[in-house]
Amino acid sequence: MIEWGLEILATRYAYALMFVLMGVGMYMMIANQNLVKKLIGVNLFQTAIFLFFVAVAYVEGGKSPVVPADPDPGTLSMASPLPHVIVLTAIVVGIALTAVGLALIVRIHAEYGTLREDTLREVRADE
Repeated sequence: MIEWGLEILATRYAYALMFVLMGVGMYMMIANQNLVKKLIGVNLFQTAIFLFFVAVAYVEGGKSPVVPADPDPGTLSMASPLPHVIVLTAIVVGIALTAVGLALIVRIHAEYGTLREDTLREVRADE
């Protein structure tokens, strides 16, 4: 069992890192009461998903998907650019999500004077 785990860590380290980032991000989103820490957890979770897409799209010995004029069918191994394009788009969406989240956090702090979720619930219940 231990050899299996060490073999996974040695050969598939991107997947192991992905699970660690995903776990830390999920823990930060669930366990923390601070809204900034929750947003950092969302960003870590997004980074884990990006790493997963890139790791899955990796092709051993793959070349760019430009077919030469005289292709040799036996040695033609190409990597698909689609996962990388999806990750690039997701990074842009993640940056926009982070910017909007930070703007909301600044506005919440200006209005209520706190960033703790439990305190915000109490203040909103009193209104």
